[in-house]
Amino acid sequence: RPEQCVQNLLKIMRGEVPYERTKGINARIFDQPAQEAQALLVADARFVIETYEPRTMLSTAELAALTADAGSFRFTAEIENQG
Repeated sequence: RPEQCVQNLLKIMRGEVPYERTKGINARIFDQPAQEAQALLVADARFVIETYEPRTMLSTAELAALTADAGSFRFTAEIENQG
C-alpha cells in the first residue's frame, strides 16, 4: 500500500540504505531550532515522498514539539494517492 510505503520512507534516516544514500530523512534537520527544522523537514519529506513513492503526493505536513525541554516531537503528514 502506498500509505505504508510513505510511512516507511519517513522512518528511514538518510544514509541507512546501501546503494541508495539519499533515501530517507536527513538526520541533521533534528539539530536545528524548531522553526527552521519544521520548514526543512517538510521540504525533505516532500522530496523523499515525491522521489521514492510517486503514487502519492504530500498534501500537508506538521512538526509539533511534544515537550520542549526534552526535545521530543511528532511529525504528521497527510498524503493524497495519485492513482
